[in-house]
Amino acid sequence: MVTFAGVTPKRFTIDDYHRLIELGFLTENDRVELIRGELMQMVAKGTPHTVCNTSLIYEVIILLQRQAVVRGQEPITLPPNSEPEPDLVIAKNRSDCYLSNHPQPEDILLVVEIADSTLKYDQESKLPLYAESEISHYWIFNLVTYCLEIYTQPYQDSQGNFAYANKQVVLPNGSVNIPGFPDLFLDLSRIFPNTIVNS
Repeated sequence: MVTFAGVTPKRFTIDDYHRLIELGFLTENDRVELIRGELMQMVAKGTPHTVCNTSLIYEVIILLQRQAVVRGQEPITLPPNSEPEPDLVIAKNRSDCYLSNHPQPEDILLVVEIADSTLKYDQESKLPLYAESEISHYWIFNLVTYCLEIYTQPYQDSQGNFAYANKQVVLPNGSVNIPGFPDLFLDLSRIFPNTIVNS
């Protein structure tokens, strides 16, 4: 957001944001998400990002078999003023399938972003946002260096900054456990675009 001396930029609450959508000022074609009160333009997705996201959602749905709700590029609500649209979210099952409201931190088992051109943003802007919201498990499918970055144990440091205490890197030939489901493992060779196996 551009700021000028003496001018205070407008920041939106979650209610403001929903009202803009209800009134038709924002539509799906606008491709924005609310991050810390600011409307952020979402970057167009290239083919590797799309293939990775499609494969990830497909594999996770097969693994979970209705044991949780799998959402792809849909909003989550992080009070007081953020409503990002991660590439994948695993949320606890709920009878209304989140019709009454989007998943909130207490509902969320895992948040995933797929990053190529957005890598710095996902590491430096979204990571502290998710940590502050006490999202226990945050993954970044890093399409720049081709690895999965797994972040756990959100915390706040002595300077007031939010981050994750633990970071693990897994290569595309590895497998990872799905948070909340100790017996379920995701084969990363089926997710990364240059390692996808036809079967």
